[in-house]
Order: sequence, then structure tokens, then C-alpha cells
Amino acid sequence: MNSTFQADCRAVLIGSLPMDNHKQATELMLRYTPDIPLWVQLPKNPHEGMIEQFLSGMPGLVQHESKVFIDSSRESFQEELVGFFEEYITVNESPSIPETSRFILTPDTARGFFEFVDAVKNLPSQPCAVKGQITGPITLGIGLKDHNGRSVFYDDTLRDAVIKLVAMKARWQVETLRQLAPHCVIFFDEPGIVGFGSSAFISITREQIHSALQETIEAVHAAGGIAGIHICANGDWSLALETEVDILSFDAYNYFDKFILYPDLIKKFLEAGNIIAWGIVPTSNVQDIERENPESLLVKW
Repeated sequence: MNSTFQADCRAVLIGSLPMDNHKQATELMLRYTPDIPLWVQLPKNPHEGMIEQFLSGMPGLVQHESKVFIDSSRESFQEELVGFFEEYITVNESPSIPETSRFILTPDTARGFFEFVDAVKNLPSQPCAVKGQITGPITLGIGLKDHNGRSVFYDDTLRDAVIKLVAMKARWQVETLRQLAPHCVIFFDEPGIVGFGSSAFISITREQIHSALQETIEAVHAAGGIAGIHICANGDWSLALETEVDILSFDAYNYFDKFILYPDLIKKFLEAGNIIAWGIVPTSNVQDIERENPESLLVKW
């Protein structure tokens, strides 16, 4: 990792909180993770779901009631597609992404981002780092469907558009957030990656996954940010460990025994100066959450 950033066992959150007020959620986050604060995502808001939140600007996008999909059959689609890639080329060659671009976040789908920026600007001192996040290209490409109900990741052109949409929105976050602290970390949330090798990933190759991750990671690096991948379940950890990602975040509470099945790759990852973020606090099982406390987790880890 080409950065002076040192994690030093500081606490950081993933982003989603079970709340419905962005200001209160931001204040809560700052109270408990002040060293590496982040912008909060509130999935109770229908516009802040894992797939929906980052789709604005995608060509062919249709939002009908609770459904979101890509309609590549509509008459204007080819024109929308050309416009998308033309803007991408222009923005990619620009020193910064303009505020008029389709590749920025907006308050209607990411209110927590703007609440966070205002809050950090008013802190008495800068945090050591700030964190943003975005749904990764694999999860977004698999989760987003076309008008026939088929994942857009299976379409070469739409997959490329999803990757570039994610890459540019991650880059814009770095450009905005790096003004708030010495370091900016962007996590790609990739729960979908655990499906590799299953029927859900029929015809998707390892090379396609690696290429998608690399392009988005490189966009963060090019903007001066630190790139992380968060995987909340069990899967093929080599898919992330073999990229140029700086931080790998995983659910250590539930999957530590599976993660350590990759000792050589983990050792190589750490020797390169990279960081492993340990998810030691349970979040998925109610019984685990009620049973554990700081003292029990200290003993366990």
C-alpha cells in the first residue's frame, strides 16, 4: 500500500445503520468512531438500498414503483449509452469530476454523505482519516437486472458501464472527502462476490471479476485514496487478496476459520503493507449480539 496511513486498531464502521434520521445517525457514528468516521447509509430509506443507492446516471435506468431495472429495449437506449461513455471519457481525462456530472452522489439518494461532510467540517480537529463506501461492481452488476430479469453483469456493454459508474462515483467520493482529513478510505461492499463458483455465477469468469475489481480500485488510487473491499460472508477470499486493494474487511466473528484457509495469500497481502480489517463484533445473529460485550470480545480475540 503506497500510503502513510496506519490503522493501529482503530474502529471503523461499514456504513449502514438501522435508523431513519441522518443527522442523529451521523452524530452517533461520530461519538463511537471518531478516529475514522464515515458517511452513514440508512436502508430504511427506500432510495438507500444496496443496489438502488448508486444507480443514478446509468443508461436505460427505469424506476417503477419498487422496481429498478435497465431497459435496453427502449428506443432511446443506444443514445443514452453513447452519452454515458462520452461523458465517462471526458470526465476520466479531467483533473476532477464536475458537480454537474452524472458521476456524483446526490442528497436524494445519499443524504448521509452531505450530512457527514458538513459535520466533519465543523469538528474541532481533523480525524486521522475519513471513510466512504459504494456497492462494488460485482454485487451491483449481479443485483441489477435488465428488462428480461437477467443480471446486467452478463452483458459485456452493461457490465462495462456498471464498472465505470462505480469507479467514477468512488473517485468523486475521494476527491470530495480527501479535503476533510489526511487520508480517505473507500470501501467497495462486495457481498455478491461470495457467489463465485455457484449457479448464480454461471459463465462469469475469475478474470472478469478480477478486472472489474481492479478498475474500480485503480480509480480510487488515481484520486489519491485508499481502497478497501468488504465481504460480509464466506467465499473465495483469493478473489480479493489477489487484487491491488489496500484493505480487506471481513466478518471475523463468523468466518475467521474460513479466512485462514488462505495463509500464503494472507501473508503476501500483509507483507505488501496492506491491512486486514477484523469484523469482531457480531451483527447478524440476535443471540450473538445479546450474548457478547466488550469484555467477552476482548477475551475471544
